[in-house]
Amino acid sequence: MTGFAGRRLHMVGIGGAGMSALAAIAYAWGADVDGCDAAPSGYTQRLERFGIPVASGHDRSHLADGVDVVVSSAVSADTDEVLEARGRRLTVLHRAELLAEMVAAKRSICVAGAHGKTTTTAMLAYAATRLGLDPTWLVGGDVPQLGGNAGPGGGELLVAEADESDGSCSLLRPHVALVTNIELDHHARFGSDDELRALFAAWVASVPGDGVVLLGDGVDLDAAAPRAWFGFDERADWRVTAFEANGAGSRFWLRVPSAPPVRVELRLPGRHNAQNAAGAVAALVAVGASPADAAAALRDFDGAGRRFERRGSVAGAEIVDDYAHHPTEVAAAIEAARAQSPARVVVCFQPHLYSRTEALARRFGEALAAADEAVVTEIYAAREQPVPGVTAKLVVDALAERRPGMPLAYEPTLEDAADYLRARVRAGDMVLTVGAGDVRRVGDLLLG
Repeated sequence: MTGFAGRRLHMVGIGGAGMSALAAIAYAWGADVDGCDAAPSGYTQRLERFGIPVASGHDRSHLADGVDVVVSSAVSADTDEVLEARGRRLTVLHRAELLAEMVAAKRSICVAGAHGKTTTTAMLAYAATRLGLDPTWLVGGDVPQLGGNAGPGGGELLVAEADESDGSCSLLRPHVALVTNIELDHHARFGSDDELRALFAAWVASVPGDGVVLLGDGVDLDAAAPRAWFGFDERADWRVTAFEANGAGSRFWLRVPSAPPVRVELRLPGRHNAQNAAGAVAALVAVGASPADAAAALRDFDGAGRRFERRGSVAGAEIVDDYAHHPTEVAAAIEAARAQSPARVVVCFQPHLYSRTEALARRFGEALAAADEAVVTEIYAAREQPVPGVTAKLVVDALAERRPGMPLAYEPTLEDAADYLRARVRAGDMVLTVGAGDVRRVGDLLLG
């Protein structure tokens, strides 16, 4: 691929979902790639199997003359390795700048939004592959049916997840821009809903006139390119109707502009996934697929990793893991579980980030109140430093106030949470481990 063959890239923070996807595609397109990260991960192990060297930790010695240094948003600008790169006047790129080069190299679909962007991007990658489009794709999570979080296709189409958490989606110039929804989620980055909306408005306004802008329910942004809406709203051009749960999945009719409706059947539960699928079908049609073929290509899609991922059973209770880390997402996961009529829905919730927990504790309590029983673990800090007075107890207190008498526990460690659940769950329950941190380990402990 032009611009990558023979290029040398050193990637600082290579072990994340987004960075490892970029590394894999750049390597497949002919670049000489290496990288480093603070600790090994499943992503770094996969890259090493590909033949990409990964060093442990950050060190100035990793830098070679002539390399372009690509930096993750999770890596501080004052990291010694980054400072050394700038001091030596090496080219230093934010990861989104490298992604922007890839997006510009092909006919691209980029998916952004507060919720559902990983699943929608994974749907597009899977369906485009099934349709024979041989896409290049980059997803912010694993797509088990496709074997990872990125794939270097040989066709003209590229599908990528766009990130608003650091504002970097603004750098991307796709042919099709899809916005699933807009809701404030990253409180350390954005001061208000208006600030976030301004970011998305500027992004879709940059889509060229011969492109397409697709907007989910409730999103209204001006764009030079033609706009279309998807979802359940009566005004939606791609409108979901007659939605019904279907065992562990769902099915519905999708109204199509200037064509007969198409039947969509999914292996994924929940109204939110029906809306994701409507957006995916609309995007595929924008790049040349027929509505019927696009809908059929989604029929066997099993989902992205950690998105209502069924993990197994213990003592007759089903264990499901979900990445939900915002009240809207937690509520959607519980609703999807409830639609399958388990005896009880039991949630193990790990809050993610001090800033998000402080801002949304009351709303988390409201969302968790839809479960039959809940256990809350301590906050997963990720990139943030502790904030005095902000602990997971804020969520516990909000839930207790919202639903007095609900079976509820505060177990700070994942091990304690697993012990609690082991003693409480019974046959017929569905246990959801929910959060963007390492709460999945609770399922490991239960299933082990």
